[in-house]
Amino acid sequence: MNLPYDDELGIHLQDDEVMRREPWDFKHMTQRPLLLHYHPMVIYRRRVLKQTDTVLALYLLSDQFDAQVKRRDFDFYDPLTTGDSSLSAAAQCIIAAEVRRDEDAMRYFYESLYADVANLHSNTSDGVHLASAGGVWMSIVGGFGGLRDSGGRTPSISPRLPRSWSGLTYRLNVHGSLIKVTVRQDGVSLSRLSGNPVELSVEGRVRTV
Repeated sequence: MNLPYDDELGIHLQDDEVMRREPWDFKHMTQRPLLLHYHPMVIYRRRVLKQTDTVLALYLLSDQFDAQVKRRDFDFYDPLTTGDSSLSAAAQCIIAAEVRRDEDAMRYFYESLYADVANLHSNTSDGVHLASAGGVWMSIVGGFGGLRDSGGRTPSISPRLPRSWSGLTYRLNVHGSLIKVTVRQDGVSLSRLSGNPVELSVEGRVRTV
């Protein structure tokens, strides 16, 4: 996968042409989703995104990007993203939480959470958004719970718990061992429910559970 980097802007480029496209007029964007109201060639010639592929890469390949780059990438692409795809909000929530864009993280979390409950995309009658439902779990565990699995190496946990939450709990299967992770405002506790001892990194420190 090719992910270009612009040294002058200090951001990764969604593709080789993104900065050559004419900016989209978001101020007067009244009809959505765009693909139902504009010809694809109108959309593809402009700097506008249906979903955040670059931001998703920051999550999936998290250990390959530093915090400053993630923040710059998020801040650049977030205003360009329409969110017309229900898949987008989860990735935006996870990275927003990581780079401490707390209000954005909560907003995108609720977008995933209520995608079908509130019929946010006006198409729930066609079927529920299962991928978005999975994105709710990803937002909680990967976003606020801070879980990262970097290429099969030691899983890492760096929580970004919302200030209004007292805590959250989730379970992991790590090399066949079932681990319970409890995140609270004052720290993280780990307990092994079954299996052999395993290592996890919590806030940069390796712990054996």
